[in-house]
Amino acid sequence: MGSSFLGRNNRLAMLIAALLAMPVAAVAQDDPRVIPPKAQKKLPEAPSKLPRVPADRTRGLDFLFGALKAAPDEASARHVEARIWALWLQTPSDTAALLMMRAKAAMDAQNVDVALKLLDAVIKLRPDYVEAWNRRATLYYLKSDYARSLEDIQQVLIREPRHFGALAGLGMIMQDVGDDKRALDAFRKALAVDPFLEKVPEMVKQLSEKVEGRDI
Repeated sequence: MGSSFLGRNNRLAMLIAALLAMPVAAVAQDDPRVIPPKAQKKLPEAPSKLPRVPADRTRGLDFLFGALKAAPDEASARHVEARIWALWLQTPSDTAALLMMRAKAAMDAQNVDVALKLLDAVIKLRPDYVEAWNRRATLYYLKSDYARSLEDIQQVLIREPRHFGALAGLGMIMQDVGDDKRALDAFRKALAVDPFLEKVPEMVKQLSEKVEGRDI
């Protein structure tokens, strides 16, 4: 290994150690780092309680996505969604798990700077970990930093094209910037994966009437 590679690894290890030692404190309401509210909009996210899932991630996801598409009702779909989120949230290492936990705490406290630094560290440590990209995309979306959010959504979809949360987020961004056609396309792709995705069927109905001039 070259010295530059070892140097980068050492810098990353020092950054992670510093971030893990950083206190995750709530910020004052007038702090400019606080995430601005998104009026009546919420990206799909994992439920607060997740089921235990098997270690065979790829095979498990393939089965669950098939079950999600064939779900007979909303209650069944929500159960399958929770299992998919549980697999997505499985962390590739103990360090990544701790960083993600602290990033969530920072997001809950609306401390944007800390949350972004923690997610940056996870992505540098494990760029294959889809949910770190998705969480950072969500944070950028909440800050209305659509360019960076779209870049992270692209990374999510490269690694997991069936990520209904990222597809729905893409649709919301496209809708916010006034590109209703692309918003409709993204929402339809999300529904093709998860027909019971919350609020998305209504968005598809409204946009299809607006874009195509007819009801679906």
